[in-house]
Amino acid sequence: MSEAAPGSGRVAVVTGAARGIGAATAVRLAREGFAVAVCDLDEAGCAATAGRVEEAGGRALAVGVDVSDAPAVEAAIARIAAELGPPVVLVNNAGIIRDNLLFRMSDDDWDSVMSVHLRGAFLMSRAAQRHMTDAGWGRIVNLSSVSALGNRGQANYSAAKAGLQGFTKTLAIELGRFGVTANAIAPGFIATEMTAATAARVGMDFEEFKQAAAKEIPVRRVGVPEDIAGTVAFLVSDDASFVSGQVIYVAGGPRA
Repeated sequence: MSEAAPGSGRVAVVTGAARGIGAATAVRLAREGFAVAVCDLDEAGCAATAGRVEEAGGRALAVGVDVSDAPAVEAAIARIAAELGPPVVLVNNAGIIRDNLLFRMSDDDWDSVMSVHLRGAFLMSRAAQRHMTDAGWGRIVNLSSVSALGNRGQANYSAAKAGLQGFTKTLAIELGRFGVTANAIAPGFIATEMTAATAARVGMDFEEFKQAAAKEIPVRRVGVPEDIAGTVAFLVSDDASFVSGQVIYVAGGPRA
């Protein structure tokens, strides 16, 4: 790793990093020179990603944390600061889906999605921001979704992802004076275990599901986790120091 690497000497935290977008982001940030705290609900499940981070030349720390649990979040950030260094980059990627039509959606379906996506991003951001403001430099990237624009069967997920956009813009306003930027990425169709589960739920073969989705995307392909990781890499770089409070749709075509 070059001493001139953009993230050299800095610590990044990625939630939901055991697989999918989170894992790809953790590895990409390691290649950019960051030490990476690989966070997920199951610490043992983070081992593979942590290994990939180290193979990419970065220092890694696997951290098991329930992002919706305030004491657990505070303990996780304290551990990261002690073992890796003060975190100045936070990627709030942890997420779950509990899809159902409104009349079938349970209270728990609603509450669990809100807890992980919105409460989780709030708790992690609140805990990490003090290290960023102390350093006078920080980056927060929240993972929203094109579902924020509305999606059948996802009243909970859509509301949570739309809420993250408002949360992001408010963080940008509050933290900008301290050298901290906050932005959101709204992915379109990304081939992950989560979208594979959606295909299974509707009774479709995943390859056929992806092919059908690609026909509706202007670039004629579905996304992969690395597409999102590359956008994160830009947003946490010094080149993006004048980009804050933005929602970037990474969806293979225009969305608004």
